[in-house]
Amino acid sequence: MTLYSRVRPLAFKLPPERAHNLGKQALRTAQATRLSRAALSYAYRYDHPALEVDVFDSTFSNPVGVAAGFDKNAEVTHALAALGFGFVEIGTVTPYPQEGNDRPRLFRLREDDAMVNRMGFNGQGMERVKERLQVDGAPNVPLGVNVGKMNSSSEDEAIEDYRRVFDRLSPFADYVVVNVSCPNTPEEFDETSPEHLERIFETLEAENHRDVPILVKIGPDSPEESILELVDVVRDLGVDGIIATNTSTTRESLESPDREEWGGLSGKPIEDRSTAVIRTIADHTDGDLPIVGVGGVDSPESAYRKIRAGASLVQLYTGFVYEGPSTAKQINRGVVELLERDGFSSVEEAVGADLE
Repeated sequence: MTLYSRVRPLAFKLPPERAHNLGKQALRTAQATRLSRAALSYAYRYDHPALEVDVFDSTFSNPVGVAAGFDKNAEVTHALAALGFGFVEIGTVTPYPQEGNDRPRLFRLREDDAMVNRMGFNGQGMERVKERLQVDGAPNVPLGVNVGKMNSSSEDEAIEDYRRVFDRLSPFADYVVVNVSCPNTPEEFDETSPEHLERIFETLEAENHRDVPILVKIGPDSPEESILELVDVVRDLGVDGIIATNTSTTRESLESPDREEWGGLSGKPIEDRSTAVIRTIADHTDGDLPIVGVGGVDSPESAYRKIRAGASLVQLYTGFVYEGPSTAKQINRGVVELLERDGFSSVEEAVGADLE
């Protein structure tokens, strides 16, 4: 029995958002000094040459990252890196501070190994995030910045929102993600229309003097035909990669009492759908468009399935909440064993293996 397995029942007695904030406070304390970060790394990092991935003009020491939403305001990037994650994605970051939706807005579905959130892009805003990155420095792993719009913004204002956040934070980023698929924000216009996406990416590329890779995050709920149409649009626009997928609005075969709470569903119930979307995109693009796989990753097997389906990297949030600080170490160690079992010398060699 791990320490986290003993602590988790106590943490799960607290409201989810309160427990999340306390967890971040603990991580903030743990990353306060080089010595404390070194102690975390000694306990939780697992390094192996087979795990290394070169993508988005960066080298990732392993393919397991933290998804956007966990560290919205770049408060614990160093601690997450010390816990063995190969990369960290902050955000979604908006131009100005935003309260998000009313509480409660985060729910555990314990019987389903899942969560529902309707946070609504709450955060401290780009200037506070920029200040923190300047003071704390970027982590020693690749850093992604997930950018979004204010909930009150019109279609024209949204373009300027993305531009402002990109301008402030892209100097710190190894890649930037445009989040146009969140189910928890107002739907005042079609954020995934070809015209709107074209305006976004033309605007960002005009600001992209460092050639930072730009990715787009898509949702899992659209029909396959619609997903492929969206992929074709963003590929024609020169997008560098796709994050698949965001949370889901479906509620099929769930058992938890809070299953009917509105918001985005994450965790184990969306694993198969997310992996299917990854496989569809990878097959459609012949593996030429890098994919970051998200949705239900909580074990070596779930991560490996996404890699074999076509994901070069994977991310998790809900799995981290349920499995604790050793999650990255356990997944990475297990992925190496699975690679060796199947005769692959590296993660890169296994990407898309199920498409062949």
